Amino acid sequence: MSDSDQTYDELLVLRCQEADEAAFDELLGRWQKRLWQHAWRLVGQEDAAWDVLQDALVAISGGIAKLQSPAAFRGWAYRIVTHKSQDWWRKESRRQDVHESYGAEQQHSQKENAPSERAMSLEEAVQGLPRKDRVLLALKYRDGFGIEEIASILDLRPGTVKSRLYHARQRLKKAIEETDNE
Repeated sequence: MSDSDQTYDELLVLRCQEADEAAFDELLGRWQKRLWQHAWRLVGQEDAAWDVLQDALVAISGGIAKLQSPAAFRGWAYRIVTHKSQDWWRKESRRQDVHESYGAEQQHSQKENAPSERAMSLEEAVQGLPRKDRVLLALKYRDGFGIEEIASILDLRPGTVKSRLYHARQRLKKAIEETDNE
């Protein structure tokens, strides 16, 4: 994100804090896609990601007036989406028989995402990783967040983020090497 984009977002946040609805609409227009992608990476289902985003936008709308630093909007909005995704998972797990349905679903999903015999692109290799790895790698490399920001978004310690990123990169490297050797 360029400095001018960040400055413009900060201006929009300030205008939102003054109850400017047009500014809020514009701010959401600028961030909706990125926030939805983050929700999708967290919940793994398109429709559920839209539901999570909707809940997050309501929370953003209700809390933006209290946001003390307009420059913190980006991380704050991602953190809200993360929390709403966690809420979704809690609700979803209550709807399912956690021990049978969820476990069988995950096994099936892992088999579908296993590396194939043909060479994989980087994106295919990333898709074969566990969801937690995909989220971390996307926040770092696709969304451009730093370690401290990722820690704040995911409610983790920076050292934990560094360790998990290291292991996610190692798993990605192994997936790519295994594919190259086939």
